[in-house]
Amino acid sequence: SPPGLLLLTSFLLHVKEDHASPTRLVCDNRLIQKYIVEAKDMEKRVGQCQALPALSCPAVLPLVDFTFQQWKSKSNETKRREILCDLALLVGAAAGAQGQVSDECGARQLSQLYRHANSFFLLLQTFSWEEGHWEPSCSPHSMEQSHITSIFLTYRMLVQGKLRFFFYDLAKVLCK
Repeated sequence: SPPGLLLLTSFLLHVKEDHASPTRLVCDNRLIQKYIVEAKDMEKRVGQCQALPALSCPAVLPLVDFTFQQWKSKSNETKRREILCDLALLVGAAAGAQGQVSDECGARQLSQLYRHANSFFLLLQTFSWEEGHWEPSCSPHSMEQSHITSIFLTYRMLVQGKLRFFFYDLAKVLCK
């Protein structure tokens, strides 16, 4: 749909000023690899910030690990909804942590993570194989964490795992 293509294009332009075709995110494996490297870099940089405080209000983070066998048995729509739930929790955790971190280094990294996770969240809402819109009424498996670095670890694991495999599965359908 044209609005979906517009959002995908604006996502690509927002994350990095990169003039790419809308299908490039899914069809060019180098792009998801770039996002994995960026997630690793954000995690490394936040680890180098000085004396990050424990969060007074713990962040609720999704449990993003999975078995490949379970993943393969799910439909693309089920995978998409699961990732949307994970991203919704991550975006909320990053936003909540931003309000608790006064350190400039930590705040800058949280802001970047928030933007990236929210961009993926908005993008995945444009892909749908079923009628109706995604409703934020999911209850993914989650845990509470007081360490800011846990938010970055969870994001990296999500991008490196579920998101990468989801785009790989979409590529088989969309990139013939």
